[in-house]
Amino acid sequence: MRLTFLGKSSGGGQSPTLYSTDQGSYIVQGWIVTDSSILSRLHMADEETCIEIPAVLMAHLEKDGIIGEVTNIAPPIVYVKENGNYVVQGKRVDDADTLAQMDIPDHETCVELIKARIIALVQAD
Repeated sequence: MRLTFLGKSSGGGQSPTLYSTDQGSYIVQGWIVTDSSILSRLHMADEETCIEIPAVLMAHLEKDGIIGEVTNIAPPIVYVKENGNYVVQGKRVDDADTLAQMDIPDHETCVELIKARIIALVQAD
């Protein structure tokens, strides 16, 4: 899978990142969710996980031609935290070649999301 960097929301050792793929999907890198009250609400398949990302990371979708703001809070966004960050659920990325294209700190992981599901979240201006 080939990744194209779209953008990052970084600062203070934080590195949530958004990539598009050559397979009709996005790879989203974010913080590992450990909050048991959030995790207990989710139903995840064995190949899935969830991450936390700042909502502003989704603004980088514009670089892939998706213009507008996320206004439809629906899966893959499965929770919105009080600070406005999104908890996103998707297929865990475990392919070594894909992971080698990213710099992922120990407190982060990434998920693959189908492009059409992300487009459905965005309201055009």
